[in-house]
Amino acid sequence: MRYNIEILPASLRQLRMLPKEARRLIGGKIELLQDGLTGDVKKLKGFKQKYRLRAGNYRVLFELEGATIVIYDVGDRKDIYE
Repeated sequence: MRYNIEILPASLRQLRMLPKEARRLIGGKIELLQDGLTGDVKKLKGFKQKYRLRAGNYRVLFELEGATIVIYDVGDRKDIYE
């Protein structure tokens, strides 16, 4: 199943603040995510449709809304879950 990607404006700002190499890594992982949630994806405990994608030391938090992946947070693994 192919998913549509929606990145919220706040997440887009977070992504733009990251180093160039991190943006490339995360962008590649997001492209793979579109093709059936492939990659290092885990469901977040205590939530119904919230997941995280691991990209090196960075995490991408997203929700599934039908056939759409809504990315709502991007950041370093140390700070993302606060």
